[in-house]
Amino acid sequence: MKASIAIQVLPEAENDDELIRIVDEVIAYIKSSGLHCHVGPFETTIEGDDYDQLMDIVKECQHVAVKAGAKKVSAYVKVVYNPEGEILTIDRKISKHAEA
Repeated sequence: MKASIAIQVLPEAENDDELIRIVDEVIAYIKSSGLHCHVGPFETTIEGDDYDQLMDIVKECQHVAVKAGAKKVSAYVKVVYNPEGEILTIDRKISKHAEA
């Protein structure tokens, strides 16, 4: 893998149930990309070899949240990119912590 992006999407919502519904739609969109991802309690991490594809997904997450009903959406994004080599993968970082 050449790139990894962690995104936390924070839609403006009327209540917690609505916030969760909107975030669930964003997560469904991310999963539909077919890229390897990991959903955590605060952010979703996505990895792949095409940096531009990952950045397009980040951009589209905002559109998905608005289409799902968010009047406004904030996002926090972390990016690791190594165009000449490999990055530490999601699995390598967390597999030893996975519950059996």
